Amino acid sequence: MNQQPSPWRLSVAPMMDWTDRHCRFLHRQLSQHTRLYTEMVTTGALLHGDVPRHLDFNGEEHPVALQLGGSEPADLAACAKLAERWGYDEVNLNCGCPSERVQRGAFGACLMAEADLVADGVKAMQDACSLPVTVKHRIGIDRIERYDFVRDFVGTLHQRGGCTVFIVHARNAWLQGLSPKENREIPPLRYELVHRLKAEFPRLTIVINGGLQTDAQIAEQLQHVDGVMVGRHAYHEPWALAGWDTAFFGVAAAPVADREAAEDLYVAYLESLAARGTPWPLAARHMLGLHNGLPGARRWRQVWSDHRLKTRPPREVAALARAAMAGRGAALAA
Repeated sequence: MNQQPSPWRLSVAPMMDWTDRHCRFLHRQLSQHTRLYTEMVTTGALLHGDVPRHLDFNGEEHPVALQLGGSEPADLAACAKLAERWGYDEVNLNCGCPSERVQRGAFGACLMAEADLVADGVKAMQDACSLPVTVKHRIGIDRIERYDFVRDFVGTLHQRGGCTVFIVHARNAWLQGLSPKENREIPPLRYELVHRLKAEFPRLTIVINGGLQTDAQIAEQLQHVDGVMVGRHAYHEPWALAGWDTAFFGVAAAPVADREAAEDLYVAYLESLAARGTPWPLAARHMLGLHNGLPGARRWRQVWSDHRLKTRPPREVAALARAAMAGRGAALAA
């Protein structure tokens, strides 16, 4: 009898300024089973800010997880309750972001040095809601490259906090001297440490993240761990998601037949936004990679990015973009 795939078998990473509700809507049209994550939302933003602005999402997005940034157990518990009340499928704690702004807030990757505090936060979240509480973290911080550092972090969170799902970015986070962008590229990837975690904690769900870009790479990692989280590749090449349900979840056919069908669905979504008074260009940016690699894709992107067209109806812009892609865009300048 075939086992059901893990709920964390494949997911798109939380990415600041990118994985908003519009981006997630697009991704859900391309894959029905890939798990989606919000941008990181701080506990302070939820407890003292505009909750609907941060937590509202489209019902089509499920399964969707809320990623939190914070360190105070009581605050994390209150926000976990909000996540459940708003209908999320999971609440995830960020212990991997290396930015200085995040460090000043005493959360993100610097929390890996405070495993007991994180465990208390996870336990408080578990007690406050019935959602799965998961943690996303690095394999180490700064020059701490010993396997036992990440092993002990995971062990503490499991034993003291009850966490059973760990999403592991297979790089160290250098808290000084590197920008967040450099922290995604310069510290070396060490997948073997994540594989060791799975071998040492076979009952835990271990998901690997970092530098994975092809279906072949995803399939290779799934031989060692329970799941794969893909980040920037999924954003810049969204059409890649269209093959994932078939390749990794055993679904007979992709949710959409081709890129044009995916574009049509998203244009309809843009029109619904415009009808409610939301500027559609804010959401259109997420699909600019949809035709990457095809002839005319650059011309297509230029039309969708043209500020002169931002007041036109999305379907009108879509027609101009397709004409440009086909080499019939001379009328645009007029």
